[in-house]
Amino acid sequence: MDLLRARDIALLRADNPGPFSLTGTNSYAVGRDPAWVIDPGPALVAHLDALASEVARRGGLAGIALTHDHPDHTEAVAPLLERAGGAPVAAARGDVDIRVADGDSVGPLRALATPGHAPDHLAFVLDDVAFTGDAVLGEGSVFIAPNGGALAGYLAGLERLLALPLALLCPGHGPLVDDPAAKLREYIDHRLDREAALVAALEHGDRTIDALLDSAWADVPAPLRGAATVTLAAHLDKLAGEGCLPEGVERPQIQGSSL
Repeated sequence: MDLLRARDIALLRADNPGPFSLTGTNSYAVGRDPAWVIDPGPALVAHLDALASEVARRGGLAGIALTHDHPDHTEAVAPLLERAGGAPVAAARGDVDIRVADGDSVGPLRALATPGHAPDHLAFVLDDVAFTGDAVLGEGSVFIAPNGGALAGYLAGLERLLALPLALLCPGHGPLVDDPAAKLREYIDHRLDREAALVAALEHGDRTIDALLDSAWADVPAPLRGAATVTLAAHLDKLAGEGCLPEGVERPQIQGSSL
């Protein structure tokens, strides 16, 4: 927490633990007179109380920035605005006040596109800190939702973060990351290792979803197998786009893009 205090960043963690949210959703408040909130999180009363108190302590709410529009990051938007008396909401898509794209600045934050987990996903950079939402977690890995170019875009986003002189990653779930370069390299290598394992399984003759998961995602616990299936679809999309997918491979049918 010393790293946060030195940068006048407040971390407020919601009490919504789970296999995907880890210890809960991390919300952040930055700046003063007034402050910006990044990912208000779920609409839990205790969490809203903490957010509203922190915003008031910082001189009011300048705006809300959303890394992506999944409910565990956005449910608290409306009730926080009601408590704070209103403010603009900035995000890459949806019914928002400020539509943000890669490279845009909103308040003190600069947006960097990190698609993959969701097509609208952004990281927000403030000096030497990146608020990474679900693009990079404090522990474990993320699932990649299959959309056109999702996995390639995700890897490109990680490489762009890696190129920045960052001292701290503030993830959407899990602990802070005080060695950004090592974590980002770990994430890139992990995704490439998964691809290598998948290619090996395909070369071995695996063609069904279950066989590919058993071969390339054997370490994934049962509660996360559904998420692994989503990521498998993204990997297969990438291989298909590169002309490297064999005939006869069973492809997961993922409905929508709101995962």
